[in-house]
Amino acid sequence: MPVNVLFSARPELWPVYEPLLTNGLAEARLDVNLATNMEPDQVDYVVYAPNGGLLDFTPYSRLKAVLSLWAGVESIADNETLTVPLARMVDNGLTQGMTEWALGHTLRYHLGMDAHITVQDGAWTPTAPPLATERTVCVLGLGELGQAVAQALAALNFRVLGWSRTQKDIQGVTCLHGTDGLRTALSQAEIVVLLLPDTPATENTLNAETLALMPKGAKIINPGRGPLIDDNALLDALNTGQVGHATLDVFRVEPLPLEHPYWEHPNVTVTPHIASETRPVTAAQVICENIQRGEAGEPFVHLVDRQLGY
Repeated sequence: MPVNVLFSARPELWPVYEPLLTNGLAEARLDVNLATNMEPDQVDYVVYAPNGGLLDFTPYSRLKAVLSLWAGVESIADNETLTVPLARMVDNGLTQGMTEWALGHTLRYHLGMDAHITVQDGAWTPTAPPLATERTVCVLGLGELGQAVAQALAALNFRVLGWSRTQKDIQGVTCLHGTDGLRTALSQAEIVVLLLPDTPATENTLNAETLALMPKGAKIINPGRGPLIDDNALLDALNTGQVGHATLDVFRVEPLPLEHPYWEHPNVTVTPHIASETRPVTAAQVICENIQRGEAGEPFVHLVDRQLGY
């Protein structure tokens, strides 16, 4: 009997993923029926994206697992109709893209590049930037993406602080955790990179109180999730100079409304949720591996802790 795999994502992704998944599953020597439409009680696996329209998993009585194409699973983790394992996307291509983007903007701030790119006023001010060993960068969130970014920063000789809900141990990174650890990390951070998941516990991690802990003029880079930042508090901190500049890739409402003050603020860089994305070639490999594991009776990889939401 073939393994039935339902592809539930935006229709334009089907012609991209169909050959990749078909070839990958064939290489795994699995007899698979892959389709965008099939009877719910015949489905063994769902390759899933929240914008694919599937919300009610109740009729999927044979379902073994839902395999997300997205790294973020906040829109499905609390779905009460989903009672089978849920795997998030941990994709080497996505990780590499996020690391490159975060490093690029960190180096931009560290080297003071904006002063020479955006200001050509004839002033000859030969002030060299400090070395990375003299700069403290904090990464909030030490999951797959956060660890990769923190390690890459450490490889460039930055003084790297990492913060997470629970204690982590990462070579070259000073790892902190808990409420006291967050205060300690922020109080030293000249540049902060946010890569926390979006959960009730992480909403407004950067707020008026925590922003005030940071060294005056500190920089913020957010490629994680929009709700991690209290927008009004950040705008206030930018207006007073407590925060020197913010580069924001994610927002509570996307696309960011034209009337939002971030667009015109002189100390905000808006990027349109491009820090990284799932790469079909490598993502398909992750999906195929999990289906192969499920059919072999092996544990799935990258499972979501439904209680924590990530």
